[in-house]
Amino acid sequence: MTGSTDMADLCGEEVLFGSRCVTCFKDRPADLMAMFQEAVSQNPDGEALVAGLVRLTYKDLDHRTAELATGFASFGLSKGDRIAILIGNRAEFLVTLLATIRIGAIAVPINIREQTPELSYILNHCGARCLIFDAFVKDRLPLAADLPKLDFYYCTDGAFGSVHDFNTLFFKAQPPDVWINEEETAVILYTSGTTGRPKGAMLTHVNIVHSALHFVHSMELGPKDRSIVAVPSSHVTGLVANLFTMIAAHGCSIFLRAFQAQDFLILADRERMTHTLIVPAMYNLCFLRADFADYDLSDWRIGGYGGAPMPEATISRLAEALPGLILVNAYGSTEVTSPATIMPLGDGTRHSDSVGKCVPCGHIRIVDDAGNDVPVGTAGEFWIAGPMVVPGYWEDDEKTREGFHEGYWKSGDIGSCDAEGFYYLHDRKKDMVIRGGYNIYTAELENVIADLPDVIECAVVGREDKVLGEKTHVFIYGSDTLSRDAVRNHCAKHLADYKVPDFITFLTAPLPRNANGKVLKAQLRQLAMAEPASERIGTSPT
Repeated sequence: MTGSTDMADLCGEEVLFGSRCVTCFKDRPADLMAMFQEAVSQNPDGEALVAGLVRLTYKDLDHRTAELATGFASFGLSKGDRIAILIGNRAEFLVTLLATIRIGAIAVPINIREQTPELSYILNHCGARCLIFDAFVKDRLPLAADLPKLDFYYCTDGAFGSVHDFNTLFFKAQPPDVWINEEETAVILYTSGTTGRPKGAMLTHVNIVHSALHFVHSMELGPKDRSIVAVPSSHVTGLVANLFTMIAAHGCSIFLRAFQAQDFLILADRERMTHTLIVPAMYNLCFLRADFADYDLSDWRIGGYGGAPMPEATISRLAEALPGLILVNAYGSTEVTSPATIMPLGDGTRHSDSVGKCVPCGHIRIVDDAGNDVPVGTAGEFWIAGPMVVPGYWEDDEKTREGFHEGYWKSGDIGSCDAEGFYYLHDRKKDMVIRGGYNIYTAELENVIADLPDVIECAVVGREDKVLGEKTHVFIYGSDTLSRDAVRNHCAKHLADYKVPDFITFLTAPLPRNANGKVLKAQLRQLAMAEPASERIGTSPT
């Protein structure tokens, strides 16, 4: 099963990473800095970045990036060095990212929510020589003695103790010219680590360039587009789907420090947002906590989302509130540098339960447990190949061998593909519940429950049962008007009786997530099993 053929004239077969024969865009930037310089050349006076009171044109951003790159080089940082970026959604993140790439170094963006043990592991594992960080995370930084490879500390908010002021790194001179091979690593992104230590996916220049171009072509983006970065810039979505995609489109990235529904809509109105990519729960929060009629969102053209299909109720409400908005589902991961599938424009309503079609340069196999391809319409594991698939994990040959096979990334996601080439995501392999011999895809049950208008988000886990093997336990965050009977009755109308949830817990706070935003189902399983079954209902995690 391959990607779309309507762009065949733009693509051709090439060999990457020594042995991978993949479909690539023929006319593509040589590397990420070439992609950025193309935007500077084509749109020098166009806004590249808006962050609070900071506004930078592409020409301004080029100057700032060059000055910081010169500063890095002056302190001996050079090609291949790892520069860790522990910065929130602000201008300094993008300037640091581009300056790092400009000297041929490797950027290591880290989520600002990470705690000390994970920070220590990531910084030591990648061998970071330099750390740029926001002041509010300083109390969570590991001790210098625990980071023997880290030579330089810079704070974006000024100097303190032995930490230097980030602003002293800018030198008004041209940085050295550095030759970059597109197969070299540009960014290391550490995966969520829901089980065990996080893995450092090596995103190369050619990976990111292809993913950005996939978004640009599939969403028909250009210099007039303005995208709000409402998810963390350190996550593959914010980094690639927003920032690098806007650079590839020569458009503007607008930073939102932290997502709040009203703040997002105010910013979208003021900055004439045309594009974003957020999760379905964020759309639901906008309806729950704000009135769309209070804002002028007439320029909002593309509403991207990922993580799950959009509930039908939300799609209907968005169509009514924003008739000019095109909803675009996308499915991907860090290992495939964001998108593996994107919904073709205009098909979202007709295929609202699909994650779209394979990206133009991608290739997806759907296989059984033995690695054999399954028939069309049959569920199996997604194996994904293409120029956007990373070559492996940093300093982790064992995990690379486990996760990749002959150029394919073994996703662990269970899904299917129909005769028209639309892909459907059913569940994570490890999250499927087997109740009395019946397979229950938790994602299917979650999507049905999410259709209820008062549900903001939900998660389903299995819990042991002596008779049936497992039963389903649903955790729901939403309006206090919800009732268990209403949830069960809704499920009974749409699902087989064995899929109706056995246990339901209403939460008073959002679902527990790790620093990269993934729901911590292991924590929910522990919560579900913590008390006798008769006492579980109504319990909320602390």
